Amino acid sequence: MNGFLTVLGHDVGLAYRQGGAALLAVAFFVVVVTLFPLGVGPESEILARISAGVVWTAALLAALLSLDRMFQADLEDGSLDLLAMSPVPMAAVVLAKCAAHWITTGLPLIVAAPVLAILMQMPIEGLPVLLASMLLGTPALSLLGGIGAALTAGIRRGGVLLSLLVLPLYIPVLIFAVAAVDASIGGLAARPHLLLLAAVTLVSSVIAPIAGAAAIRLALE
Repeated sequence: MNGFLTVLGHDVGLAYRQGGAALLAVAFFVVVVTLFPLGVGPESEILARISAGVVWTAALLAALLSLDRMFQADLEDGSLDLLAMSPVPMAAVVLAKCAAHWITTGLPLIVAAPVLAILMQMPIEGLPVLLASMLLGTPALSLLGGIGAALTAGIRRGGVLLSLLVLPLYIPVLIFAVAAVDASIGGLAARPHLLLLAAVTLVSSVIAPIAGAAAIRLALE
């Protein structure tokens, strides 16, 4: 646990000292969402109907921006080799880095999501479920993204490959999250979709550290 907290604190502190990743993700999130009213027109009914899908798709793409640096920087400066030789399990290191990614990228997206949802004319009854879906689903984005980041660690210009690996894994998160918001707007129960979304995150929290640790060991060999 001490090793987990040390890696988590180091990555979070480094991200906020540099200040680039979180601002870049939020800026991308804002730009993508604001482009949709310009592209599809200002009609409130159309924007409200697509609001959940637009907000979630933009958040998903924004989460991809900083994934390629999750392990790459530590691999380049030798820190990952030191972590591999330390008594801290590599699975704990992967989990800590995924948690740091969520804190520095996922949380700012959650804060910005309601404002952008209002911009997209989302009905008020959909906002609480949107926040709930973001809280439940964005950790899965970081966890599943960690698997892709570990698999592409050490590959030069692996950003495109990372996107191809991770985007199919993000599809269940997108489906359940958007379905929950749409159900709440339509007066239906959002709870089943949120439970499925929570299940995806829980399964990801078990699989991602193991798969990521195995991929990192291969990259270090």
